[in-house]
Amino acid sequence: MFKRFINLQWKSFFRSSSFGKGLALKIVMIFFGIYMIGALVFVGGFLYEILRKAFPDQAPMWMLSRYLIYWILIELFFRYFLQKLPVMDIKPLLSFPIKKSTITHYILARSGVSGYNLLAFFFFMPFGIVLLFNGYPVLNVVLWLVSILAIVLCVNYINFLINKSDKALVVIGSIILALYGLDYFQIVPVKDFFGPIFHGLYQHPIAVLVPVALAILAYFLNYKLLKNKLFLDASLKTKSKEAKTSDLTWTKRFGDMGTFLQLDLKMIWRNKRTKAQVFISLLFVFYGLIFYTQEVYANMIPMFAFLGIFMTGIFLSNFGQFIPAWDSGYYSMMMAQNIPLRKYLESKATLISVSVAVMFLLTVPYVYFGWEALAINFGSAVYNLGVNIPVILFFGSFNKKRIDLDKSPFGNMQGTSSTQFLIMLPVLGLPILIFTVLYYLISIEAAVITLSLLGIIGFALKNYLLDKITEQYRKKKYGMIAGFKEKNS
Repeated sequence: MFKRFINLQWKSFFRSSSFGKGLALKIVMIFFGIYMIGALVFVGGFLYEILRKAFPDQAPMWMLSRYLIYWILIELFFRYFLQKLPVMDIKPLLSFPIKKSTITHYILARSGVSGYNLLAFFFFMPFGIVLLFNGYPVLNVVLWLVSILAIVLCVNYINFLINKSDKALVVIGSIILALYGLDYFQIVPVKDFFGPIFHGLYQHPIAVLVPVALAILAYFLNYKLLKNKLFLDASLKTKSKEAKTSDLTWTKRFGDMGTFLQLDLKMIWRNKRTKAQVFISLLFVFYGLIFYTQEVYANMIPMFAFLGIFMTGIFLSNFGQFIPAWDSGYYSMMMAQNIPLRKYLESKATLISVSVAVMFLLTVPYVYFGWEALAINFGSAVYNLGVNIPVILFFGSFNKKRIDLDKSPFGNMQGTSSTQFLIMLPVLGLPILIFTVLYYLISIEAAVITLSLLGIIGFALKNYLLDKITEQYRKKKYGMIAGFKEKNS
């Protein structure tokens, strides 16, 4: 039965509407994955020597054991955001004589061989091999590696248990900060407390039974929870929501575009994920304090270009990269109506433009750290307005993955594809490269003026660029509609 499930998943992958358009991007992501694996193998292979030279008076295995508690908590924290339970089209299977236990075991087994688990394997395995070459007992090292893999699986299945709870994320983050703070200020010797526990997995091979037992327990807790939810009518229960109203009549001043602006503002305010983008953008205004207040970055002027593009364009990136997937729930209905697509895209551009202007105004106080900061932020804002807005709208035409706005913003990777990663190259990498080259070849003034001029040229070509982008959306129209209908995309 597992073989049939794998065959179904394989066909679903190749028959997906997003497969053909992203073939080149998938190849790029494969090469990126190979690079990541190579980097992990390299670091894992040299970790023994790194620890030996950094701590000549301590055994490398002991030093690694002292920090494993942070690795577990940090991995669990980031998996909350990045990892999700492998999905299949389960409902059609429930109408066939297939045991729920078989479906559940398959889903959980798939998650056990996910890329996140393999990353830890490629890191710790080379370290274990180096230990063997340095005369460490074979039995101890092999069972220690088994313990590490069991811990990885335990983290994998615990993540599925807590992934729907935002409170769990706060608890994990608080524990990490609390342990680090207690250790850093020498209030409680955290590493000295947990070090012997994890080092015992190497010293006492029989201790491998503990992480293995915990991994099995986490597996069966997931099994029981998931199996109890495999019913055809599990999603038939109606949800009640509190209606919210707001006065947005002022948007009518924008004419035909005002209707779209009003819908966008209502969508942002009424849904968790879009509302989170606004709050995250406002929080990142303080991101500059990390760099402007550190002397080590005082002479790294190109870093200020990164800050300028990033801070003034944070909403542009977070919100803009998922256009028009935000409207995926009713995009097919919109395309069936006599709705001017040009006005639709222009309203998105206007909304993002306002966000860039607001974010720039919020960064003005950074002039306290020098006029260069203000000038770079201004040039970056103009560049974002004139160049990056058309770029992000153009890349939006490649979005074919649905977004359910009702889902929690934490750990929600719906709508994310390789496009979202590649789009950062022209949006973030290109202006920084331009600024850096001109700064070192000519001056900071030339770099700021060039970014501003590119933004102004983008303004001058606004109508032409929007017309071209509109044509691109019309070409991709039916592919986007088909993609947005795939609820597990």
